[in-house]
Amino acid sequence: MAGHAEAHGPHRSSLGFNLAALAVLMALLGLGAAYLLDAAGRGARTQLHRLDAETTLTRTLGGADLEIPRSWFRYDEQRIEGFAKQVELRLDLPLGRAGSTEAIDVTLVPRSRARPSAALLDGVYLHQFLPEQLDGPPGLVGKPLAPTEGYEHETVWYDALSAEPFVAKCASAVTRGAAGQCLRTVYLGPGIAAIYAFPEAVLAHWREFDPLLRDRLKQIGAL
Repeated sequence: MAGHAEAHGPHRSSLGFNLAALAVLMALLGLGAAYLLDAAGRGARTQLHRLDAETTLTRTLGGADLEIPRSWFRYDEQRIEGFAKQVELRLDLPLGRAGSTEAIDVTLVPRSRARPSAALLDGVYLHQFLPEQLDGPPGLVGKPLAPTEGYEHETVWYDALSAEPFVAKCASAVTRGAAGQCLRTVYLGPGIAAIYAFPEAVLAHWREFDPLLRDRLKQIGAL
């Protein structure tokens, strides 16, 4: 009997060692799987927090969370997350000559801080129009404003045939050789308005202007 027990002793010891090794291996595999799942989760969150493969930042404005690519911000100091009173962006769009890009400055503000240019056309600008009419981009009417109330050297360009007209107010260049600059304000999604600032030459592409801007701003949740 003793010899029989001695014969099985090393076998039992080896079996116990194998079971212990198997338990350690399973634990290591489980730990590895946990790390893989965690990494996959982080990757998924990263992908959700990207737009066109670029890391975005979340700015809350007018009750909406805007997911904005870092490169869209006009100023470095605005490249942070959190609540904002206004968000200043710069978008390069194919609105120049022969499809070249032009920089469009976009300032997003709460609706309560802005009045659309179309509303200003009837409520303010119409009463400041001078008699003459200027030649300009096809489809737009150009009316210079009376040089009072800060409107000196300014012209309003608008689409006279639309119920919701394209309207922009442009100021002549202050220095020789510089481009005139225009402003246009529109309402976007609930609680948000956009103020566009752009070179006067962009008016030649006024029909594409709003669709291009809306397409970009829709991507970040502004409408």
